[in-house]
This record gives sequence, C-alpha cells and structure tokens, in this order.
Amino acid sequence: MTDPFSDPRFEAGVIFFNGGDWYASHDLFEELWQETNEPERRWLQGIVQIAVALLHGERGNSHGAMVLLGEGLGRLRTAAAPPAHWQAQPLIQPCQQRLSALQRGENNPAEPLPQLIFSKPEDG
Repeated sequence: MTDPFSDPRFEAGVIFFNGGDWYASHDLFEELWQETNEPERRWLQGIVQIAVALLHGERGNSHGAMVLLGEGLGRLRTAAAPPAHWQAQPLIQPCQQRLSALQRGENNPAEPLPQLIFSKPEDG
C-alpha cells in the first residue's frame, strides 16, 4: 500500500483512537501496518503499540503500559519525518508525559490524552 493515510480504515482508526477506543483503533491500525511499507509502516507500528499501551493502562497493567509506551515512542522518534498533514506532537507529548508518570509509579495517569491530528490535503 502506498498511502495508508488515504485508506478509510485510517480515518476510522483516528476516530476510535481520539475517542479512547484503544482496542478498535489498534485493530484497524494493525491491519494497515501489515499492508504498508516504510516509511509509513514505522509510524503505524508506533501507533499500534501506543494504543495497546493505553489499553493496558486502563486495565491496570502499568508495567505493560510503560513498556509499550516506551517502544511506541521509540518507533516514532526513530521514524522519518511525520507523514504529510500529520501533527506528531499531540500524540508524542502526552505519551511522553504518561510514560514519565508511570516511571514515577503513578498508575494510569488520566490527562492529557494523546490525540491523532491528521488533516486531509485540500482537493485542488
């Protein structure tokens, strides 16, 4: 797949993720990840790991949340520049804050929630 971000599953995954439905977003992003090549593949894998981390956090598995947040953030940080029309910081910054809180022993910090901010290019 050349552009997973134009796939309708991506838009649905963003809606699920931003609504806190980590499981549903994980499923959609994992499908896309398996069908996608680099450099977008690394970004999608990072999102998959972050979604699972947030699900672990909600279920009280702080260790699992911490490990997967670290892995997801690592993937995003070592990836090429964010895909066009994607704002990385609304995802990365809150995840880093959550990871730091978990490392301090705070279980499932509630705020701020990470968001996927992705705008479609204007038709022209």
